[in-house]
Amino acid sequence: MNHPFQRFQYCPSCGSRSFASKDDKSMQCGQCGFRYFINEAAAVVALIRNENREFLFTIRKNDPARGMLDFPGGFVDLGETAEQAVVREIKEELNLDVTTVSFFGSFPNQYLYGGLLYFTLDLVFECEVASFGSIQATDDVSDFQFMDIQKVDIDSVGLNSIKTVVAKLKQG
Repeated sequence: MNHPFQRFQYCPSCGSRSFASKDDKSMQCGQCGFRYFINEAAAVVALIRNENREFLFTIRKNDPARGMLDFPGGFVDLGETAEQAVVREIKEELNLDVTTVSFFGSFPNQYLYGGLLYFTLDLVFECEVASFGSIQATDDVSDFQFMDIQKVDIDSVGLNSIKTVVAKLKQG
């Protein structure tokens, strides 16, 4: 019972138990007609390289995929653009100041957290930073490292969307 449709039993509007799947992306209450849609949450991912063209990877501090490789990033806050979010997340997680942001691609993802399946759309950006002099692991990051993308073991990467990005980067 991980998918939200399997976990949500009561209508959030009237409390009725007649809250059921209407199709593969929504639920509807048979009592009051309230309809709830499952949509992907927006998340951002930063591809940052050093002077040796190595990619900056983080080590996840928390589940899902705690202790695994990831790229820095996180969720887009309400009222925030994806570009603002990637700048904010890099500052929060690594204390770095992003100077340029360029869209790379989008990658759907899903992961289990707290017994519930979450759906995200990871918006990936190539970013440049002013300097690596102030870099430090904070927030959701336990550590970081620069790696040659060709030497990254895909099994050490925690999230499926990031595995897809790494595979794409390896292809050139």
